[in-house]
Amino acid sequence: MKHLLSIDDLTLDDVDRLMELSDHMSEVNQRANPKVPALRGTTVCNLFFESSTRTRLSFETATKRLSGDVLTFAVSESSVNKGESLRDTIETVAAMGVDAFVVRHGSSGVPQQVCRWTSASVVNAGDGWHSHPTQALLDAYTVRTELGRNAGFDGLHLAVVGDIKHSRVARSVSRLFAKLGARVTFVAPTTLLPVDPEFDHTADLDNVIGDIDVLYLLRMQRERMREALVPNLGEYTTRFGLTPERAGRLREGALVMHPGPMNHGVEITVDPAELPGAVIGHQVSNGVAVRMAVLFDLLGSGAVAR
Repeated sequence: MKHLLSIDDLTLDDVDRLMELSDHMSEVNQRANPKVPALRGTTVCNLFFESSTRTRLSFETATKRLSGDVLTFAVSESSVNKGESLRDTIETVAAMGVDAFVVRHGSSGVPQQVCRWTSASVVNAGDGWHSHPTQALLDAYTVRTELGRNAGFDGLHLAVVGDIKHSRVARSVSRLFAKLGARVTFVAPTTLLPVDPEFDHTADLDNVIGDIDVLYLLRMQRERMREALVPNLGEYTTRFGLTPERAGRLREGALVMHPGPMNHGVEITVDPAELPGAVIGHQVSNGVAVRMAVLFDLLGSGAVAR
């Protein structure tokens, strides 16, 4: 691959290759010294125009564990505040000798545009409502390792619950899981669904709660309250939150996932630590391995150093 901009860019062979690379990177991360010289001499610039904790730190950690150098772009301290254009920013940083840009931006399509302004590889770390491919890959890798689904997701039922309409995570996760053979159901009030949902959808979580293998809860963004897309957070929790009663109706072995950050008491009213199927912490740790795999696939040459 030259770039990773969306799940639609990936073939099944690409996904299989990244999953296998992630297995190796996960093993590297278990070592006493979790570092290999696979990307020694390369530089990755994290260009985040939106706030981020998990994704930004995950990419920084991934680069360092592959022995690459990291440039972290602080928008609040940059010439963007003096009116510098995005193109000028990219061309200026690229001139310093950058091999890859990891880009997060609030506007859909920005990572694609960045590809036109640099010969470096570009990784989409989230753009508007459009795409978040590495989040989907780490989620697929988590399900693959937790449920032993190395051969694909045929027969697996995924329910994505929450603000589907405005979620790049929902869009990427649902497309990747469907590509791998899973059945996908959107669960949301009609005001939080796309005009033409790509997959089966329902406004009744209780109707599907006992029939799913993976329950994927999305963060409910409080700005949706100001837009009056749901009456209030309490009613949202009553209809779409993972309550103790609903948790008790999950089938044995079902996984509970959340991309973070979580609104405790809104998307979930039980302690995730008390849910045997909650793998939210595993998503975070697997994110490092998967992003190591993506960066190596884009920038590495030859076999991963062992």
